[in-house]
Amino acid sequence: MINGAHVIVYSRDAEADRAFLRDVLEWPHVDAGGGWLIFRLPPAEVAVHPADGPSHELYLMCSDLAATMEQLAARGVEFTAPVSEARWGRTTALRLPGGGEVGLYEPRHPTAHGG
Repeated sequence: MINGAHVIVYSRDAEADRAFLRDVLEWPHVDAGGGWLIFRLPPAEVAVHPADGPSHELYLMCSDLAATMEQLAARGVEFTAPVSEARWGRTTALRLPGGGEVGLYEPRHPTAHGG
């Protein structure tokens, strides 16, 4: 029935953010036409948290937050939040070239995607 998910990241500079995903994160992609890149995501999962109203967040997952931050920093990535330690994992956030932020997350719980 459902065979995938399509995540949309809105950006003030979509071309710069596409280049970031292509060149810095090195994600495989297809060109849907005219340079409109669509990226293959790593395995993913969805969690539903209680809230007062609709809201969505995007977190990229990694198995070693410190090592991933070191690799990304060497590629010029700016981190916008200190590492936060929680019972369920470690998080930070990184700046996209278009001005947005994306979370980066090392889970300390079983993952649904098996990674």
